[in-house]
Order: sequence, then C-alpha cells, then structure tokens
Amino acid sequence: FAGALRACGAGTLVRDSVTTLQVNVGKLCNMACNHCHVEAGPKRTEVMTAEVAARVIEVLAVNPGIELLDLTGGAPELNPSFRWLVTEARRLGRRVLDRCNLTVIFEPGMADLPEFLAANRVELIASLPCYSADNVTKQRGKGAFDKSIEGLRLVNALGYGRPGSGLILDLVYNPVGPSLPPSQAALQADYKRELGEAFGIEFTRLLTITNMPVKRFADALARSGDHDAYMSLLVNHFNPATVAGLMCRTQLSVGWDGALYDCDFNQMLEMGVGAAAAHQAPRTIWHVEAVDAFVGAQVATANHCFACTAGAGSSCGGALL
Repeated sequence: FAGALRACGAGTLVRDSVTTLQVNVGKLCNMACNHCHVEAGPKRTEVMTAEVAARVIEVLAVNPGIELLDLTGGAPELNPSFRWLVTEARRLGRRVLDRCNLTVIFEPGMADLPEFLAANRVELIASLPCYSADNVTKQRGKGAFDKSIEGLRLVNALGYGRPGSGLILDLVYNPVGPSLPPSQAALQADYKRELGEAFGIEFTRLLTITNMPVKRFADALARSGDHDAYMSLLVNHFNPATVAGLMCRTQLSVGWDGALYDCDFNQMLEMGVGAAAAHQAPRTIWHVEAVDAFVGAQVATANHCFACTAGAGSSCGGALL
C-alpha cells in the first residue's frame, strides 16, 4: 500500500487535525456477524473499564477541537460505561455517535435505550447489510432481519430519520461476499424505496462500507479460497482520489484497554498509532494531553488499507467519493 501511495504521488500518509475520537468500548456483542472485522460476539470478555472511560472524557474535555465522540464495539451499548460516556460527552457539548446493530435494543435491560438515545440526541449509525431478509440472514443469522426492522420502527417512532426531527439515523450496507459496494447514491434510493414501501421506515442516509480483509472476514475468505482474488480486486481498484478523505487523517482510535491506533481496523491488527513528525506519538490514552501532537504524524498502513481506497473509497462514514 505504501508503494501505491508513492506511485500516485501521495507520498507518506500523515494526519491533519484530530476532529473525531473513535472509541471501541469492547468486543462484547449480542451478535457474531460474518463480516465483522472485530470478531465481536457474546463470548468476548474484552470490555473497557470505567477508569479508561473516565480518561476518554478527560481527554475530550481538554481538546475542544474534537467535535465527535464515535462509540463502537462490539455492541457499545452493552458496556456498563456507555450511558455515562454519552451523557458526559453531551454535557461537554460534543456530538455523540452510536454504532448500533439495532438488535441490541431487545437485549435484557435495554428497553429504554431508544428513549435514552433520543433524549441525548445521539446520532445513530445502524447496521442493516441489506433490505432483503435473505441477505441479512446470511451475514447476521436467523431472526436478525425481523429484529432490525422492529428496532428501526421503534427509533422512527421517536423521530429518528424523520425529516425535520434533527435525529440522525444512518444505515450501513456491507456486501454479502468478496465484492465492492455498488454506488452509494443508487443503493440509497433502493433502500429508501424498499424499506419505505414494505415497512414504512425512514432514515437519513445510507453508508456503503467495503468489507475489510481482517479477522473474521479474512478467515471466511481463506476458507472459501477467495482471499487472493479479493485482495487483487481491492488493489486493482485503488483510487488515488480517495486518499485525501481517508478517516485516519482526522480520527484517533482508542482501544478498549486505552491503547491508541490510527483506525479501528489497525486496532484489530494491533498496529499501534504511527510516529509523530518530530517525536514518538503517545501510545495510550493515559499519555495524551493535546491531540495537536498528532498533527503531521505518519499513519501506520498495510495492505488492508486498499479496502478503504478501492473504487469510491470507504470509511466509517461511508463512501469517500
């Protein structure tokens, strides 16, 4: 990947100002999806402690340039500190984003979760790999589609995704297999039509995300014999125009144990944050004060980065172009 950057004249990938703090609060999840790069699931025990969560808020408080707290997992809502993180970040006037799988709403103790999220005006990015029940079942298991639709209806009833409500509800599409996502705009139109006509569901935007060839999805590719072909697909569709918008340039990723990374994908590969331009960058949340120290830092890259730069590009916020 570094060679591809040099060949297109992009040089070394370095950071701009950090505007997003993405925090992976743990790998515990009520689901175990086939495409999950975290390998999250019900039996995972990696869960962020209250002490690390408190340090996250301390860093947020002294860095007003961080506009967004992006909470991910696993299912972030299963972390005992989730609601505290939300309320404290909102108290500081920051936007908060929850990467929700929708089905977690039906877990024990979560009945009031939709109301809590709406009351704190948390932005939702909800995973719905397809508007087809069959495709969702292939990725997420039996019954996941029906629960997801019911979850969407619950948050719709509170105003999420409704025009004029100000409550953002974005949906996420992942390809079922080893392929690139289709046009985000065209697929969004399909989603809005199909979900609207069949279920009366509304949402704000559709985000298409390329499956990352790491962890559980990489294992699935190896078992099916598709790994090399998928990597060739990503490499052959490398698009230099996506480089400027890569999320790692403005985002700092925090692991469940407080370690720092350039993105959530690097986190799962245990590739620590890259070196700063003038000195070694802090390696854990305990060593961070001003995130301005990361401006000009080199981003740690490897061949999985081709997934973010293939075709229209891909990030936690959907297509880049």
